[in-house]
Amino acid sequence: MTTDTLSDVLRSVRLRGAVFYYLSFGTEWAAEAPAAKDIAGTVIPGAEHVMEYHVITKGSGWAAITGEPPVRLATGDIVMFPHGDPHVMSSAPGLQPTRMTADWVHRTRNDPKPIPIVFNTPNEFSYGAPGPDSPTNVACGFLGCDLRPFNPLIATLPRLLHLPAASDGAWIGQVMRQAVDASQHKRPGGEAVLERISEMMFVDAVRRHVERLPEESTGWLAGLRDRYVGRALALIHENPARAWTIDALADAIALSRSAFYERFIRLIGQPPMQYLTQWRMQVAANLLRQSHAPIAAIALDVGYESEAAFTRAFKRQVGAPPGAWRRTQNRG
Repeated sequence: MTTDTLSDVLRSVRLRGAVFYYLSFGTEWAAEAPAAKDIAGTVIPGAEHVMEYHVITKGSGWAAITGEPPVRLATGDIVMFPHGDPHVMSSAPGLQPTRMTADWVHRTRNDPKPIPIVFNTPNEFSYGAPGPDSPTNVACGFLGCDLRPFNPLIATLPRLLHLPAASDGAWIGQVMRQAVDASQHKRPGGEAVLERISEMMFVDAVRRHVERLPEESTGWLAGLRDRYVGRALALIHENPARAWTIDALADAIALSRSAFYERFIRLIGQPPMQYLTQWRMQVAANLLRQSHAPIAAIALDVGYESEAAFTRAFKRQVGAPPGAWRRTQNRG
């Protein structure tokens, strides 16, 4: 079995990306971005959760969540804000930033992307492509995904995720710079290419983050990396309809029942059967959204012998019966 649990989750929560701005800075600059929740409906309509990211395609700078210590960025580095915090990008810590307001983001929502912006001074910007002598260029974009019924990934990511180019990530800056250039020259499919690169970059960033996690880490990503819990998660994701029990999972991964149960809770933060139920509801939600299958058939597909039992479980987690929830999705 070769189930890739991370890819399974990313497909299920409908990850999608967009590159919105290509910024050009002088020697001294600072820009403050609003909280992602304030602009989510503008940048990725329909997304339940929005994250912002920046790629330093040329030069260097600093990034910080508002009120938190900054991190140093070099050419090719990626910085992400998985929980959508307002943040500041700057040439040096402590500069007074230009605020990119939610109203401004909304006013420019229909402009061709990525919107080229030149910061002439720390507090003044204008529209225009970066010149060849621009010290620093930054591609800025957004990633959207679903949070409900169940997205175990987002909560386990840090508020600021810094991926240095030096640690196997230099290709991102190069590819992003080429893609932005192609888009600005109005080549067909330019925006679609940028969207796919954004999504690929996020997957790669999460993968690299997992590889850097300390041994004592807990959370869903740490669970994926664990020899036993990761195997159990893969089994659940590969066949959520199976009548799994703690004993069955423990036997499948060659661990005692008590050791498996304690290990799963320590890493994932919830019992295995609760995780199974939540993942079943996520799978069911996708089936409800993407197909016209009867609810009774979907109930069987996710491991429920009766439609009534499935309906109760779905309503308990999602807040609405599956039929009503499906209608709201179709209207969206």
